[in-house]
Amino acid sequence: MLHATTTFAILAILAACALAAPFPFQDVNHVPSTFKFDVKPRHSGSRTPLQELVYTYAKYGWQIIIVDPFNPFSIVDGSSSSSDPAPAATTSSAAPTETGSMDAASSSSDVAIVTTVTAIVSVTASSPSPATFTAPPASSATSASSVATSISAVQSATTSANGETAQVTASPEQNDSEYLSPVTIGGQALTLDFDTGSADLWVFSNSLPSSDSAGHVTFDPSKSPTFTPYSGATWQIAYGDGSSATGSVGFDSVTIGGVTVAHQAVELADNLSGAFVQDTQNDGLLGLGFSTINTIQPQRQKTFFENIMPSLALPVFTANLQADASGTYTFGAIDTAQYSGPIHYTPIDSSAGFWQFTSPSYTIGSNGASVPCTTCSPAIADTGTSLVLLDDDVVSAYYAQVNGASQDQSQGGWVFPCSASLPGFGVAIGSGYTAMLTGQDVMYESLGGGVCYGGLQSNAGQGVQIFGDVLLRHYFAVFDGGAKRFGLAKKA
Repeated sequence: MLHATTTFAILAILAACALAAPFPFQDVNHVPSTFKFDVKPRHSGSRTPLQELVYTYAKYGWQIIIVDPFNPFSIVDGSSSSSDPAPAATTSSAAPTETGSMDAASSSSDVAIVTTVTAIVSVTASSPSPATFTAPPASSATSASSVATSISAVQSATTSANGETAQVTASPEQNDSEYLSPVTIGGQALTLDFDTGSADLWVFSNSLPSSDSAGHVTFDPSKSPTFTPYSGATWQIAYGDGSSATGSVGFDSVTIGGVTVAHQAVELADNLSGAFVQDTQNDGLLGLGFSTINTIQPQRQKTFFENIMPSLALPVFTANLQADASGTYTFGAIDTAQYSGPIHYTPIDSSAGFWQFTSPSYTIGSNGASVPCTTCSPAIADTGTSLVLLDDDVVSAYYAQVNGASQDQSQGGWVFPCSASLPGFGVAIGSGYTAMLTGQDVMYESLGGGVCYGGLQSNAGQGVQIFGDVLLRHYFAVFDGGAKRFGLAKKA
């Protein structure tokens, strides 16, 4: 049996499908270690808890090599197709490129098949280079009527002398694993995942093979009267299992909830594999982080929010995500009908491209005392991540209070009897406010057989905590780009 500390590190072997952004908190002196884990059959569902961990680890550039002699692709993308090429029986530790993603040409050697189930973890650091931009036109926003839309979802926009505001629905997938919203690009309606933990706007395109685009709405630039190609520009996202997403880049009008950026960089996928192909409800991703982590080459481009911010009534957007129900994203306004009491703000540090802030304490139990910690890692508010990933000592302290809780190697994280009584849990948002979750909020998913999976999991010592939708869907969240701050308030 694995030592508890070693088992926690199992989380780090699960890198796969999502943006591999550069991440300055990674330890360049980290010594690669070898861990063992069991491969068990997957349970049914659109995306397993293990896949949620996989998604997040690769997204933050935590480079991992997965080793599975039975089916090297089963953990990452659920595919057991014999058409997947078998990688060579070697291991490697390819460093991220300047944009934080691995070189697709060499990625096939990043998965090793050996006679035992092991994984080699190699973490490297890459400091993002200064961002450069292609300047948008002088007027980067146009009226809502300039772009047609056929999306049958609630969305609205208003324009006043003080600027524009807009609201759009955010509909959850199974287990609230992601929230999808309608977006119009060049007059074509798509459904995208709004992600504050990344800075790329990429979509399924008509250049994809039909086997990869089946079930998805694809963007066709030839049908857009406003599309212009960005000659020579490319983008690339590499996955830990050797699969990747690549494509070309253009500029087009992008409308969300009725507000429009007329010259927004749009990344067109012409090669995709992994979980994005399987998730037919999702037609792409819209990053709402900061453009220092945008992956377009040769020049990084601004996000939709960065482009539209000067035209908004307020330089903010809010996320009012709901548990098992549709919520809203609002741009340019803070809707007082959606929250009660004060908004608790904390300054952010956006230098690494994220909505990052300090979280110097935690609380266990609804009436528990706040526990200060001088070693707590900074936190990121990430609407594009489902789980909450915490420092090892914090998550261990929580599950120590749950009868029967243990670390399950087949699931890569903490599980417990579904009948267990879970204490409440709170994390500090800056130094002045603790956001609390009930025990029920912490229960993420039933795995069957009376075993449940926790919404709080380990960050495997990666030096940053990720506050995903397990937390955010229970609060009204404010992303203030003007004052560079993040805030939470109780829902109305």
